[in-house]
Amino acid sequence: QVQLVESGGRLVQAGGSLRLSCAASGRTFSSYSMAWFRQAPGKEREFVAAINSIGTVSHYTNSVKGRFTISRDNAKDTVYLQMNSLKPEDTAVYYCAGDGDPRTKRYGYWGQGTQVTVSS
Repeated sequence: QVQLVESGGRLVQAGGSLRLSCAASGRTFSSYSMAWFRQAPGKEREFVAAINSIGTVSHYTNSVKGRFTISRDNAKDTVYLQMNSLKPEDTAVYYCAGDGDPRTKRYGYWGQGTQVTVSS
C-alpha cells in the first residue's frame, strides 16, 4: 500500500508562484508513475500533469503548459508541482496520484489534497 501526503497549498496572488510537494511511502517510489490532478468547486476533477517512474517523461494538460512543471526526486520519495504565473482559474484542491497511466487518467493511489487559492 502507498500513502501520499500533499503539502504547499496556500493563498497566492495572481501572477505568483507556488510549489506543491507530495511525499510517498509504503512502496519503492521509483517503481511507479506519479501525477497531479485538481478539482475546483463545482467542477469535476481534472488531470494536470504526470511524470514517469524515473522522471524522464512528463505530460501536461494544455491549460498549464509553459506555466507548471512536474518533477520528482526518487531519493526523497517526493514529487513536485512547480506552478508559475498562477491565475484565479488555477484555484482548486490539488491531489497527487500514484501508479497509473496519463492516457487513461486512472491511478491506484491518491492523496488527501492541498488547497490552492489564487486571488485576482
